[in-house]
Amino acid sequence: MDRIKVGVLGATGMVGQNYLRLLENHPWFEVTYIAASPNSAGKTYAEAVKGRWVMEDPMPNAMKNLIVGDANIVDSARSKCQMMFSAIEADKDTIRRLEEEYARNDFPVVSNNSAHRATPDVPMIIPEVNWEHTEVIKAQRKSRGWKKGLIAVKPNCSLQSYVTLLHALQQAGYPIEMAIISTMQAVSGAGFPGVASLLMIDNVIPYIGGEEEKSEQEPLKIFGKIVDGKIVPTDSIKISAHCNRVPVLDGHTACVSVKFADKVPTVKDVLNIFSKFTSEPQRLKLPSAPIPAIICREEQDRPQPHWDRDAGRGMAVSVGRVRPCNVFDIRFVGLSHNTVRGAAGGAILMAELLKAQGYF
Repeated sequence: MDRIKVGVLGATGMVGQNYLRLLENHPWFEVTYIAASPNSAGKTYAEAVKGRWVMEDPMPNAMKNLIVGDANIVDSARSKCQMMFSAIEADKDTIRRLEEEYARNDFPVVSNNSAHRATPDVPMIIPEVNWEHTEVIKAQRKSRGWKKGLIAVKPNCSLQSYVTLLHALQQAGYPIEMAIISTMQAVSGAGFPGVASLLMIDNVIPYIGGEEEKSEQEPLKIFGKIVDGKIVPTDSIKISAHCNRVPVLDGHTACVSVKFADKVPTVKDVLNIFSKFTSEPQRLKLPSAPIPAIICREEQDRPQPHWDRDAGRGMAVSVGRVRPCNVFDIRFVGLSHNTVRGAAGGAILMAELLKAQGYF
C-alpha cells in the first residue's frame, strides 16, 4: 500500500516534534512537508530546531533535511502532501482561520488544537469512544462547500485518562449521572519550556488555566449525538473537575468518583467491563490502536505514571484502585500518557480511523 503523504503544521514545537517521532516509519503515513512560523521558514528542519529538540528519541533522519514552510501560506503545501496534522501555536482565532483555509483548499486537517473543539460540525474524537461522530463530516463538507477538506480535532489531553473508562461503563449498560474528577497533570502538558522549575519542585499547583472548564464540558460533546448535521452535547451527565499540575514528567492521572443514574455495578462487574473492553480501532486493526485498550492493574498502589504511562506504546489507558465510593457509587484511578495518547498519538489514531472510514 502506498503511504499517504502528510504534513505537520507547527512542527518545531513540542507536540509537532512528537508527531514526527511517532510518524517515523508509520505504515500508512509519510511525512513529506513540515511548516512552522515565518522565523523557521526556509531552514532545514534540523536547523530550525537546533538546540530545541526535546524528544528522548533522536530526530528522524528522513526529516532532518526537509525545508520548513511557512504555516501561514497554504499554497506552500500544494503538491507536497495530501493531509495535515495541526499543532500550530497561535491564538485561537488565527488557528481557526488557518485550519479552515487548509480544509477549504482540499486538505483534511486533523488537529491537536482547541480552536475548533466547540464548533458544532467539527467532530472531537476519542476513537474508542465516539468513532461514529466522524459521520458529521459529511454535513461539514456540504455546509462549507468543501470537497476533500475536513477538520477533525482531538479533545484535551487529560480527558484520555478517564473518558474511555466512563464510556466503557455506559456502553455496558450503566448510565452515569455524575462524576467528580481530580486530575494530577504532568509538567509536559504545559509544553516547552513549560512551568518554571522553582514553581514546580516541592510543589503542587492547584490551577491550570481553562483546564477545569475543558474537563467538564468536552466530555459532554464526546457523549453527544449528531442532530441535523451538528453535534449536540449530552445533558445526561454532570462532571465536576479539579485540575492540578504536579511534578511528574509525563502521564496524567485522574481520581474518579462515579454516581450511576440507575443500577449500580459491583466492583467485580466494573473490572470485568474494563478488562474486556474493545472498540472500533481494535476491530479495524488500526496501526496505533492499543490492544488491550484498557489495562487493569490489580496492585493496590497502581497505576503510577513512572511505571504505567508507556503501556500499549503510550496509547492504552491504565486503571486501578476500583472500589466502592462512600459518597457516590464507585471510584477508581485512571492514567494515560498525555503527550502520546493525549496529544500527537491520539491525533494519529484519529487520522487512521478517518482513512479506514474512507474520508481521505
